[in-house]
Amino acid sequence: MKEAMKYRKGLWAALLTLTVSTAVADTPGPSARTGASSADQHVPMIVHQRHGKNVTSTNWSGYAVTGTNGSVTDVKGSWVVPAIQGSCPSTNQYSSSWLGIDGYSSSTVEQIGTDSDCQNGAPSYYAWFEFYPHPAFIINSLAVHPGDVMSAEVNYAGGRFTATLTNATTGQQFSTSAKVGNAKRSSAEWIVEAPWSGGVLPLADFGTDYFGQNYTFVPSTNTATVGNVTAQIGAFGNSVSQITMVTSSGVVKALPSALSADGTSFSDSWLSSGP
Repeated sequence: MKEAMKYRKGLWAALLTLTVSTAVADTPGPSARTGASSADQHVPMIVHQRHGKNVTSTNWSGYAVTGTNGSVTDVKGSWVVPAIQGSCPSTNQYSSSWLGIDGYSSSTVEQIGTDSDCQNGAPSYYAWFEFYPHPAFIINSLAVHPGDVMSAEVNYAGGRFTATLTNATTGQQFSTSAKVGNAKRSSAEWIVEAPWSGGVLPLADFGTDYFGQNYTFVPSTNTATVGNVTAQIGAFGNSVSQITMVTSSGVVKALPSALSADGTSFSDSWLSSGP
């Protein structure tokens, strides 16, 4: 897997512009998803059913705000890195917390986030970014620990997407930018995901993931800019979708709470591994 990641980095050196700044010395995180396939990716939402603005998906849970093609230019969010609950099983399991643009009803996703996984029988925590359908990259320069507060943004300007992730607990920050062909810019998301590798991977027991300033105390997060209007999730009314993760037979895997009264925050709770 490490060799695969080295190959990917070399392949993308001419295409991705990476910028790293840290407030403290770099502390490398895991160099690769040691238990996952080299094809392990965060993919667009796989829809199970839609009932108005209540949606079920086999790989996503959380919230999305939708707009017309080309209308979404920014998404901001914050979350507390969830701790793996109990003992890790012998079978590897994964859970990804992220925010991004696209993927709700389009074929690209521009995203950045963290993972709380079970790999080789032990918890594993790390940061990553992905401009799907391009591969995911581990952010080795940004350390991640359970309970850390993460603040993130994906912005579109001048034909490029810029993804930024800050560990507000340690002060470390990472930023990267790229062009993404055929990006619709039609949605913004705040998501817990079961990643994909030939199928939806088992969802690690992350307990409860907390998104938004009411939990993280990071101001002006869980906002989107759609059609030049910047507002919190709840302000977008009928353009907001609440997404529950389920198995293919409809068993709930991860369930988001209602939005807070101010429309900025929610929690997302693990219920089963699936897949």
